[in-house]
Amino acid sequence: MWWYGKGSRAERELLNKFKQHGFIVVRAAGSGFEGPDIIAIKGGKEYAIECKAQNGNVLSIEKDQFENLLKWRENSLMQVYVAWKKSRMGWFFIPLSAFEKKKINYGISFEKAASVAYKIEDLLFG
Repeated sequence: MWWYGKGSRAERELLNKFKQHGFIVVRAAGSGFEGPDIIAIKGGKEYAIECKAQNGNVLSIEKDQFENLLKWRENSLMQVYVAWKKSRMGWFFIPLSAFEKKKINYGISFEKAASVAYKIEDLLFG
């Protein structure tokens, strides 16, 4: 379960980054909650973020988990992103609409993610 530690460290890093910029931040990861890992709110900006820390060239998300994020977006009307952290490259905030539905999951190549993703500065200051 080495990946759990890596993922939770990445979530805390992101949570702290938003806190440092005055956001109210809630971390719900690992709680059995069927929604995003982090919720960040500040002055009309509202983000729901699912965090992934992986170095591969494709990011896949289980079908049930992804469809829960779609429901979250529909019910909350918040902006929902999958934040993909790549070592030495930082965070990429990918809109759900960029993912491709596959038979058993939803996925996106890093090349596509990098071309459509927002950077953290876009969310903090945009």
